[in-house]
Amino acid sequence: MKSLNRLLATVAIVSSAAVAVGGFVIPSPTRAAGPICAVDQRPRSVGLVLHAKAPNAIESVRSVESVAPTTSEAVSRHELDDALLSELNDVEVASAIVGRTTLDVRIHGVWYDLSRWRKAHPAGAHWIDWYDGRDATEVMDAFHSAKARKMWSRLPRSSARSEAMLASTVPEDSEAQKNFRALREQLEADGWWERDIFRECRLIGIWVAMAIGAAATAHTDPFISISLTSLCFTQAGWLGHDYIHGVDKWSDRLRFFCPLCAGLGITWWSDKHNKHHALTNEMGVDEDIATDPFLYSWAPDPEHDSPLRKFQHIWFFVPFSALFALWRYDTIMVTIDSIEEKRPETKKELLMLMTHYLVVLSFLPPSVWIPAIFVSGLISALIVTPTHQSEDFFEEYQADWVTAQFTSTRNAVTNNPFSEWIWGGMQYQLEHHGPIYKHKERRHKQSLQRVDLGGHAVPAGAPSLPLHAAVKYPALRPILQKFADDNRIPGGYRESGEFEILYMNWKLYRDVANADPVPGAPYSRGHGQLGAIDSGNSPAAGGIGGKPKP
Repeated sequence: MKSLNRLLATVAIVSSAAVAVGGFVIPSPTRAAGPICAVDQRPRSVGLVLHAKAPNAIESVRSVESVAPTTSEAVSRHELDDALLSELNDVEVASAIVGRTTLDVRIHGVWYDLSRWRKAHPAGAHWIDWYDGRDATEVMDAFHSAKARKMWSRLPRSSARSEAMLASTVPEDSEAQKNFRALREQLEADGWWERDIFRECRLIGIWVAMAIGAAATAHTDPFISISLTSLCFTQAGWLGHDYIHGVDKWSDRLRFFCPLCAGLGITWWSDKHNKHHALTNEMGVDEDIATDPFLYSWAPDPEHDSPLRKFQHIWFFVPFSALFALWRYDTIMVTIDSIEEKRPETKKELLMLMTHYLVVLSFLPPSVWIPAIFVSGLISALIVTPTHQSEDFFEEYQADWVTAQFTSTRNAVTNNPFSEWIWGGMQYQLEHHGPIYKHKERRHKQSLQRVDLGGHAVPAGAPSLPLHAAVKYPALRPILQKFADDNRIPGGYRESGEFEILYMNWKLYRDVANADPVPGAPYSRGHGQLGAIDSGNSPAAGGIGGKPKP
């Protein structure tokens, strides 16, 4: 029945597009081993960053629920209320954990027993499972609205026995973590989350103008049309990235911009991308680095090696170009599965995807939109891969989330207005992964106030700082530089020119291509740690074969 439902939903998407072109059917792109996204550095950071495995691994008999986090919006719309809190005792207790019989998570220095809460978690039980015996403060703050964050304090506290056991094995919060939280609270109080609506409208206006130009030239000047369509797809991805991240009213209204205009799913994106932010560059966990067998970021174990690796620095642009095609394929697969699992608003998401293909195929011939998908994939891959890939990789869970974000991330410095626009804010990865990656519903009355923070004048404002807020991201740069220096972050605040960072990307592929395989090297889809790709519902699970390896 599941296969039949998947087939019918896929046919529905294709059929809606086929009507527009008199029966033309979209060829399904070949599925690769997960999104060709941020391919990060090989394991050379162990010892640089504080890290510790969760002391008590969840027994393999526990099944990780397949309901993954949809979006920050989904969490805010399905927040815990008093009635649900009162019913927690009716929820089934999770399976026993070696050494403990509870599932304990630390938030702002306090341990909570979430054994009974895991199945009631709106974003899926597996998020709770991943943080058993770990600190989840930054994830709690980043992925939840202000209302939801007030509710965790009412969850049951861990027992004294569990706390004592965890205290002896789990690292205390580092000074960098404590200082980071203070900085983030100050930024919020000072009002860094106000959108510039005029700028937002201008960005959308540019996108609309390109879309009209692409349609107008589709039959008269295919080269111009392909170029404009490629830029449309790329920019729709950046705008959609912003709107899915945010939980402010503007994002709520434009949440479906991404499936409608870019053909990329909200649910697929949230499943993959939220995990990337929470567990950045963790080998076997972060799907953005699971790009083998087409591209390897570290020398693999011989069991997982491929002859393609030896030539990856020569032909890397081929899998890069397949990025958008792969994302679209994974979007369809995840959306179909999500409808079967009755995840929130996925039927509406499917409708937006069908509308996207109907419009694209109505106004653009295959000779335009097919090349545009691959050109857009190349542009997007050249932008999203370098900002993490030349930095530190982690074989184990990183207890110090703050230091890990700095050591696994590098900014790209653009040198002209066109580059600044086409990067779509993705050049400011440290600002995006750091304190600004926290979404608010809180509003501030002192919208015109200016507060001095660390020697820098900070404009006050209101909710959810958008990814495209190029005026604010550069203003945050000296603040983060000072934070990195004051807290002695290894490598400090990392940034390189846009062409230098691309060269670093290529050099990594060349070095890995020339390296010998390493017996025992971590598998890109999981090697026993919590949150491994193969333990979840990711399209990247198990690689090309689709079956998780033992």
